[in-house]
Amino acid sequence: MTTKPTATAVLEARKLVKTYGRVVGLDGVGLQLFSGEILAIIGDNGAGKSTLIKCLTGAEVPDGGEIFLDGKLVSFKRPQDARAAGIETVYQNLAVSPALDVASNLFLGREERRNGIAGKLFRVLDTKGMREKAKKELTELGISTLQDVTVPVENLSGGQRQAVAVARAAAFGSKVVVLDEPTAALGVRESNQVLELVRTLRDRNVAVILISHNMPQVFEVADRIHIQRLGKCAATITPTSHSMTDAVAIMTGARAA
Repeated sequence: MTTKPTATAVLEARKLVKTYGRVVGLDGVGLQLFSGEILAIIGDNGAGKSTLIKCLTGAEVPDGGEIFLDGKLVSFKRPQDARAAGIETVYQNLAVSPALDVASNLFLGREERRNGIAGKLFRVLDTKGMREKAKKELTELGISTLQDVTVPVENLSGGQRQAVAVARAAAFGSKVVVLDEPTAALGVRESNQVLELVRTLRDRNVAVILISHNMPQVFEVADRIHIQRLGKCAATITPTSHSMTDAVAIMTGARAA
């Protein structure tokens, strides 16, 4: 396990507890995430991965424990609270609007109005400005397959749609971007493009949480790997300290960390 003792974690969880009646979702889980790193979270179904992410991003309120952002205690009651604090989540179902174009999807829920009376009084959207900013963001992220931001998302491939969702998170998630199975429905080529996009986020000093069942991809891009088992953190390892076989063994309980 590696630590960064001289750095303050951008996101930290301490002893998180979440129960659903008699079912224990989280049992005292701790986690640290640093700027400019990719932290993968792996585990079998029912291990608590989704519950952990929901607690960190405001979709669920933990029954116990603490969450810190940049060393300050925070309490997220809803996803909007986490987004306002700089935490963006891209869920597996993407939540993009197929009928809208690329630029409109990037600014979905954050639409910008024109300056002056047109925007203030008549609430006219600044379509041109949003398209220019969208194109700039896509260029900075190295997304070369989406240069036309006026194309409806329904006309895009699965990989391109995923890129739109990640770009939206990157544009507004100044601190943390959470990716839930971003390559689950993609082919090899499109998966590689998304993984390259994840690396670009890290290079921009954004902290990334990657939830994935794809072990080769996890070991390819992750700096550290948080292993969930039966509602607890079984271990936090690195791709250099442990092999994929080791990770699976810890995840299934066949061996200790």
